[in-house]
Amino acid sequence: MTNYWLVLGIAVFTEIVWALSLKYVQLHPSPWIIAGSVGLSFLNMALLSFAMKGIPAGTAYAIWTGLGAVGVTIGGIIWFGDPLGAVRVFFLALIVTGVVGLKMAS
Repeated sequence: MTNYWLVLGIAVFTEIVWALSLKYVQLHPSPWIIAGSVGLSFLNMALLSFAMKGIPAGTAYAIWTGLGAVGVTIGGIIWFGDPLGAVRVFFLALIVTGVVGLKMAS
């Protein structure tokens, strides 16, 4: 069971890098960057699919999307100058709380 959670963690990381790569493609389009983004997409889906072999689909997907959204938001703030405010931090904290609750419940 631990291996599935580890794979899900890698899938979350891959999701974050993939989503940020989409923004990077818009700023610096090139065939190699686009190919990297497409490759990350396939790897991302394969990892999520494998994790779902040992984790309930709804739990895996909610954690993947939730932590992915938090990671992309933080990455956007750090690398692309996206805005950050108290309300945004509050709702990101709610997402993390929900993810922790799902992990504890499964």
